[in-house]
Amino acid sequence: MPESQAAKAHDNLQVIADALDSGEMQRAARILDAFHPAEIGHLLESLPQSQRMFIWNMLDHDDDGEILLNVGDEVRSGLIQTMNKDQLLSATEGLDVDDLADLLADLPQAVMQSALQNMDSNDRRRLESVLSFDEDSAGGLMNTDTITVRKDVTLDVVLRYLRIRQNIPEHTDRLFVVDRYEHYIGTLPLSEVLTNDPTFLVRDVMDSELEAIPVTATDSEVALTFENLDLVSAPVVDEHNRLLGRITIDDVVDVIREEGEHSMMSMAGLTEDEDLFAPVAKSTRRRALWLGVNMATAFLAAWVISLFQSTLEQIIVLAVLIPVVASMGGIAGSQTLTLVIRGLALNQIGKSNSRILLFKEFAIGILNGLFWAIVVAAIAIFWFGDQQLGYIIGLAMIANLICAGLAGVLIPIALRRMGIDPALAGGVMLTTITDVVGIFAFLGLATWLML
Repeated sequence: MPESQAAKAHDNLQVIADALDSGEMQRAARILDAFHPAEIGHLLESLPQSQRMFIWNMLDHDDDGEILLNVGDEVRSGLIQTMNKDQLLSATEGLDVDDLADLLADLPQAVMQSALQNMDSNDRRRLESVLSFDEDSAGGLMNTDTITVRKDVTLDVVLRYLRIRQNIPEHTDRLFVVDRYEHYIGTLPLSEVLTNDPTFLVRDVMDSELEAIPVTATDSEVALTFENLDLVSAPVVDEHNRLLGRITIDDVVDVIREEGEHSMMSMAGLTEDEDLFAPVAKSTRRRALWLGVNMATAFLAAWVISLFQSTLEQIIVLAVLIPVVASMGGIAGSQTLTLVIRGLALNQIGKSNSRILLFKEFAIGILNGLFWAIVVAAIAIFWFGDQQLGYIIGLAMIANLICAGLAGVLIPIALRRMGIDPALAGGVMLTTITDVVGIFAFLGLATWLML
C-alpha cells in the first residue's frame, strides 16, 4: 500500500532531524531538493524557530512563493520578515492569480506596489479584480484564468482552439459557455468535446443546469456547493450574471481544512494559524485572555456555591457531589453544542427546523436525565446511606441535563444571529450555564428539602 501523507510527513521530519543532528548538511539539502513545496511548508511548521530558519536558509528559494502559501499566516509572517524586497518580488512570480492575491495581502506595501507595477496590464487587471473582493468570499477564492467558448460554434472549432492555446489552466475539467457580452450560459465538459462528433455544436452537448456561484457567496457556501455537486471547478459570476472567473477544487480543499481547524482551535480561544513553536511570551499573552475569561466564569460558579455556604457547613457531603452534577451537564451540553455548530456550518439549521431540534434535545435531556438520575441516586444512596440525598441529586441531574440540551441549541443559534462565531464563544457560555444551573439546582434543593 502507498504510504499515507501523514506517515510521509512524519518520516520527512525525522529524516531531516537526523541529518541535522549528525551534521550531514549536504544530505539534508539533497533531501529538501526532492520535497514538494507543500511538504517543505509542513516541515517548516513542524520545526522550532531556530531550526526552521536554518532549513529556510538551506533552500534554493526557487519555490518560495509556493512554500509561503503552504504555511500558516503566523509562520509566513515570520519568514517574510527575513526576506528582502528582491526575494519577495521573486516569490510572487509564476503564481496563479488567486494564490498571488493571498500572498500579496501579507507583503509590505512597497513590495505589493512593485509587484503590481512589474505585471502586464491584463494580469494586473485580473489581480486587482480578485483583490477587490473579501478573501473569504467566492471572489477572493476565484481564479480569473478561464477558457470561454460560444454556444454556436462546433466542437471541432473548440478542439482547434485548445490546440492553438497549447496549454490549459490546471484543474480544467470544463469550459464555460458565454454570450458576446460575457454572460454565463452553461458549461462544456471536456469529456463531451472528446467523445462527441466534432460537427456537433456546443449548444447540443453543453450543460446548462450547473448554476454559477455568486461572487459574493461565502467560502463556506462555496465548499458546500462543491461537496453537494461533486465539482472539480465552478464558474463565478457577478450580479449581472457576467462570468468573472472560476473556483477549483484545490482551493475548496484548503477552505474545508481551514474551517475544520478554525472550529477546533476556536474552542480553545486560539486561531487556526497559531504557530506551534511561537515564542513563549507571545503564546502566553494569547492564552492569558482565554484563561482570564475562564477564571471569571469559575468565580461565577464559586459565587453560586457561596450562596449556600451555611448548607454546606451543615451537610458537608454535598460538596463531594457538586462536581458530578456540574460535569454531567457540561458533557451533555457539549455534545449538543458540537452537533448544532456543525449543522450551522453546513447550513442544515434554519428557522424552519430549529424549533423541532429544540424539542428533540429537550426530549433527549429528559430521557438521559431520568436514566442517569436513577444511576447517580443509587450510587449516592449506596455510598452515603442517605435516601433523601439520592433523590435530591437525581432531581438536580434531570434539571441540569434538560438545561444543557436547551442551551446547546439556543446558544450557537443566538450567537450566529448576533454575528458571533459559535465555535469561539459557545463553549465558555455553555460551561458557565451548566455549572451555575447544576450547582444552584443541587444546593437549592438540598437547602429546601434537607434543612
